[in-house]
Amino acid sequence: MSLTGTAFFALLIAVTVLAVLATLVLWGRVPGPRPLRWLVRVLLIGLCQATAICVVAAWINTSYGLYASWDDLLGRTGDNGPVAMPGPPPQRAKFLRGDAGMRQTYMRGPHSSLSGQVMVWTPPQYDDPRYRHTAFPVVVLLHGVPGSPQSWMEQGHMPGDFERLVRTGQSRPFILAVPIINPGGVDTDCSDTPRHKVATWLAEDVPELVHHHFRTGSGPRWWGLLGISTGGYCAAKLPLQYPKVFGAGAALDPDPLTGDKGVLTDPQERERNSPMWLVRHTGADVALFLATSRQDRASPPSYIEEFQREAAGSKVRLRTMLAPAGGHNYNTWISMYPAAFGWLGEELDQGPAR
Repeated sequence: MSLTGTAFFALLIAVTVLAVLATLVLWGRVPGPRPLRWLVRVLLIGLCQATAICVVAAWINTSYGLYASWDDLLGRTGDNGPVAMPGPPPQRAKFLRGDAGMRQTYMRGPHSSLSGQVMVWTPPQYDDPRYRHTAFPVVVLLHGVPGSPQSWMEQGHMPGDFERLVRTGQSRPFILAVPIINPGGVDTDCSDTPRHKVATWLAEDVPELVHHHFRTGSGPRWWGLLGISTGGYCAAKLPLQYPKVFGAGAALDPDPLTGDKGVLTDPQERERNSPMWLVRHTGADVALFLATSRQDRASPPSYIEEFQREAAGSKVRLRTMLAPAGGHNYNTWISMYPAAFGWLGEELDQGPAR
């Protein structure tokens, strides 16, 4: 049972409820002398507290991605978990096979000096002998905050949902790269700050790692991003900042495109790292897909409408999508997959056939 899975979390809740019920039922029925009865009651209270703490700890771990698996929690290394290799340059990182066919590693980026997890999935066509010499386009999946690369599998149904899109002809086969977007637990809205060069991590270290280990194309027409929430903000921002790396970015329910005051507190730093400012000042010739729903209070349509006005006259090829319903959650984002991946298939170099 997965440490970060829904089944394990539901089991912990059930055990907590049973512990409380058992305490209520047994409180007045404990046999034996008084000291023994009080000892048992203390143990029952302790059991209730312990199970409740486990529920909260599991929720925090799943939200922030502190431990990806049981092996990670227990400090074991094996084929089903990332291996800690602090220090080596990307070309020496070793990918291990993990859940759902994802390969994963833990590396220290030579350009950013940040360390974190990177997961990579290759489509079935990648191992097809007909395509042994074929380069594949890459889509980098950017999770939200709180969140982790595992969130794409546990809540985002990746890579299964994407594989079905490829199988039914709704998307071209891409390599999916899934890095952590807040190495060390520090959120910078995917920006470079004096102490945490997260933009460099995502735009230099991660592409260099994936390109070294997999058959990927070179140049921005071969590299795109798809992000949700904070990751959506990053997917809109990074192509504008790094147009020579990323040619397209799909942002699903992005955070405010002017930047988050709680993340980058310096007004100038926040402005110059925001998609709203970048689209006016960079002159980047890239493609962006911005999507939200009418019911999403965290990412209202006004964000995208304002960005549309700012992008008018720029070189950015902008496509938007407004869903009639849906909140700020994976159910909404999953419903946007066909449109987002289909659009990426139009913007990125084709690689192999569907």
